[in-house]
This record gives sequence, structure tokens and C-alpha cells, in this order.
Amino acid sequence: MQVLQTPTSFSNLQKELLKLYAVNVSDDDLIQIRNMIGNYFAAKATNSLDSFLSENNISTSDYNKWENEHNRKSSN
Repeated sequence: MQVLQTPTSFSNLQKELLKLYAVNVSDDDLIQIRNMIGNYFAAKATNSLDSFLSENNISTSDYNKWENEHNRKSSN
């Protein structure tokens, strides 16, 4: 059985979020904060994909074609 290690210190993100926890914010504010964090990481992922496609000369039509391909092996 694998035992999970407990980190000995907080990450920079955890420290920043702990500062927020000290302030009593409304449920609506929490929803908005969660959405902002999600949007930030979604934009970061989109920008990374755009850079990859550009650096590798992959067109939008190539990407869209790959998106709709079925590449799983059959179970036979």
C-alpha cells in the first residue's frame, strides 16, 4: 500500500488562497473567484495550444480534422 506524503510547506498558490480565506466573502463572490481561476487556466491552456499549433505549422483545418478522428483500437 502506498502512503501519501504530506507536504511540509504550502505552495505559493495555497499561501495566496489562505490570505483570501481570512476574509469572509459571500457565496456569490466565491463563485466568481472560482470562475476567474478557471478562466485563467483555460486561457493559459488555449494560449499554449495556439503556440504549439503555430510553431509546428499546424493549420486550423488539420486540428479540426484530428479533433474528429476516431483513433481507438477495436476490441477484436
